[in-house]
Amino acid sequence: MSGAGARLLRMFEGHRLTPTQRRIAHCMVRRADDAPFLSSVELAELAGVSQPSVTRFAVALGFDGYPALRRHLREALPGPSEGGAPGAGAGGADGGGTAGNAYQQAVHAEIENLRQLAAQLADPAPVAEAGGLLAASRPLPVLGLRAAAAQARGFAYFAAKVHPDVRLLDEGGSMLDDRLDAAVRAGASALLCFALPRHPRETVAALEHAREAGLRIVTVADSVFAPVARPGDLLLPAAVGTALSFDTACSPMMLGRVLLEAMCDELPDAQARLEDFDVRAARRGLFAD
Repeated sequence: MSGAGARLLRMFEGHRLTPTQRRIAHCMVRRADDAPFLSSVELAELAGVSQPSVTRFAVALGFDGYPALRRHLREALPGPSEGGAPGAGAGGADGGGTAGNAYQQAVHAEIENLRQLAAQLADPAPVAEAGGLLAASRPLPVLGLRAAAAQARGFAYFAAKVHPDVRLLDEGGSMLDDRLDAAVRAGASALLCFALPRHPRETVAALEHAREAGLRIVTVADSVFAPVARPGDLLLPAAVGTALSFDTACSPMMLGRVLLEAMCDELPDAQARLEDFDVRAARRGLFAD
């Protein structure tokens, strides 16, 4: 993440934003170098919201309107000479966003999300801390509902090869709290949650229940402004792509695999378990290759 993006994040933190306003904030962080030069109409189009929503967003941040917010950004954030020319991070063949057809633009946007994740991982401490928490939790509940269910299932599938007790929670309903309680009674100390838009109310409620039960929450979410985030949680952001009709989640999937690696680093018998699985898989002829 660029210095301008980090300063924007700090500016937005502490404000209670609506989902639409979080979408605008996320868009501005992604386009941090351009943000001081975008009109309210341009920002609305980029974020996929209405122009009045941009005005309400600026007021929610404490400004008289969007012109005042833009004026503040021009004074507070580095200009094109420091952070790149307007549009430099989003267009062209390397940055993605405006080059090529709509399908190519979607791919370029995902590449940019992965670049942001790579920059974020320059500080490995949060992921290492999360890996330690997940490795130590016996059992380890993994939560992901609706759009996030695929991420949770993928993580749980691989985690079960190295962790002795992984419990996948990918369905809501009245049994969800019961299954969380059962995990706590069995000794769980942490929960991994994948939280992606649109955020189900059941996910928010399940996390509140888990906190009340004493679980430490590690969350992979699309943004630090995600409605599931609470003080005390370990939240790891990974942006989703919004260029197609349905969101794309390459960055959250990659972050999930990075968390798996960090968890393996904390499990002394992880390699032995993997080797044992390979021997048994070969004996049973599980795979064609």
